[in-house]
Amino acid sequence: MTVNDASKAQTLDALSGRERAVAEKFATGMTYREIGNALFIAPTTVRTHLAAIYEKLGVRTKIGLAAYFAAPGARPDGLSPPSDAPPVLAIFPIECLNSEERWRRFADGLSSDITIDLARYAGLSVIAFHTMKSLGSKPADFAADGKALGVTYFISGQLRADDQRIRLTIELADAGNGVSLWRERYDRPVEDIFALQESLTESIINVFAGSYGTLATVGRNAARRKPPANLRAYDFYLLGVEQHTTFSRAGNAEAIRLFSRALELDPTFANCWAELAYAYSVEACNGFGNDLLTSIENWRITAENALRLDPTDSCALACLGNVRACLGDLEGAERAHRRALEYGCNHAGILPLLAGSKALVVGDPAEAIPLIERAMRLNPLAPPWYFGMQGRILFAAGRHREAVAALRRSSPESLDVLMFLALSHAAMGEAGEAARAATRLRAEFPGFSVERFIAGYPVTNPDALLAIRHAAELAKLP
Repeated sequence: MTVNDASKAQTLDALSGRERAVAEKFATGMTYREIGNALFIAPTTVRTHLAAIYEKLGVRTKIGLAAYFAAPGARPDGLSPPSDAPPVLAIFPIECLNSEERWRRFADGLSSDITIDLARYAGLSVIAFHTMKSLGSKPADFAADGKALGVTYFISGQLRADDQRIRLTIELADAGNGVSLWRERYDRPVEDIFALQESLTESIINVFAGSYGTLATVGRNAARRKPPANLRAYDFYLLGVEQHTTFSRAGNAEAIRLFSRALELDPTFANCWAELAYAYSVEACNGFGNDLLTSIENWRITAENALRLDPTDSCALACLGNVRACLGDLEGAERAHRRALEYGCNHAGILPLLAGSKALVVGDPAEAIPLIERAMRLNPLAPPWYFGMQGRILFAAGRHREAVAALRRSSPESLDVLMFLALSHAAMGEAGEAARAATRLRAEFPGFSVERFIAGYPVTNPDALLAIRHAAELAKLP
């Protein structure tokens, strides 16, 4: 039943005073026993009252009941979220299979932490943990509540622990049909319980979220199945992220087109402005555009647009830091990078960007290495571009052999990967390998030059600048 604000009061008049008191308390999440204690009635009497309340109000779920007591304008029972909204995620309280209270508390704490941390991602809407806990339903019984809440996907889990080990199973499922989309098992030793909770939360968040996270992959696959006319802002955004993380000329151009299309549909999509800024930064440093200054100006404008909408967007802050360095404002660059790390310290997709900036823009390559290593710990399914970023950081740190090993795990068709392969081999005196990489660069990227990369990245760290130019001479790069 659809409830509008004007008719709520009239409909509620059908309830007796006792029924209304029971309904209000149940809608806030109180259990039958808690309501019974508060109103001095038996839990079975609470159940009887609720059956009558549901019939009089014409609702079937607790969410529908809660809509009668929500603030004016709140979404009523059964009303779906807007069609261009990002997915809505619900996290069930993790089921604890142990009887000990400490492990039940641990499971609840882990569920709450996962909910809060996932809610920080701009591309997701997450149902509050209190709501999910108060529902008291299990995944198999969630259909009606999930529809009322507009839930797209749900996460559930089971925890079993003893004094030596903790075993946690986490599953992602489609709320519409209950089909499992992803499942993982974590088996960890029990040492510091608080550190363990933080570690598990970080691992789970970064497997789900980010450009290559499970949720983004599921969303992209769904978007590809839609007719072009049915694509919405979030679909264009997801497909754009996939394209620009190829770091190819064609992929980056397509990403800019898709992000721009998403922003035509939703100009307030802060995360999309940030990703568009990142795509323009790739265009600038790789020489993919027709004019470097135009690429830099587009990069600046889009990063600033993102931050006007969301001053805490870590991707936009990382982009702003680098573009400020392009414009000669190194102090401003350092401030923006510091804020990006503050807001993105647990974001596996942001840490590689900041690590690269520390190595090549403002900072110290030695400080960059722990950041890229942390990103890879947080996202064990690290995409190829993480290794490309690791390779340039290791090159800047003078660890050329390790740089080559990392670069070979990245995208071999990427301009910057080929450049740093040539530089690393040249720095080790491996002229033949350096020449092969240089030949591919000239053939596949005829407009490439080292100085163009330096100006567009931008490389302003003096030691990194010297190392790149020296190795470029050895490799005979343009």
